[in-house]
Amino acid sequence: MAHEEGQTHPISTYLWIWGLLFVFSFFSYMVDYMAYQGMLRWSLILLFMMIKAGLIVAIFMHMAWERLALIYAILLPPVFVLVFVALMSFESSYTFTSRGLYFALGS
Repeated sequence: MAHEEGQTHPISTYLWIWGLLFVFSFFSYMVDYMAYQGMLRWSLILLFMMIKAGLIVAIFMHMAWERLALIYAILLPPVFVLVFVALMSFESSYTFTSRGLYFALGS
């Protein structure tokens, strides 16, 4: 009797995700085709990109079935980086405003 290690998943799961990736790629293409501009364009492109990346990591890289510790080890560092980027964005806005006020008053 052979003991099979690991687990297998039905091919239909992979086909569904593959189809969803095509659908979100089509939506991303349509954002460019419809000539959206500004924040709407970049927000939609980033949204579709993050959804596709999440599906790939969860299903094709098998993160949906991994231990919680491994998920934290892979997903938490990018979340922390995004938080630090947001904090530095607010800090840069404050610095830009305070320098503008200082130089405006000094001249």
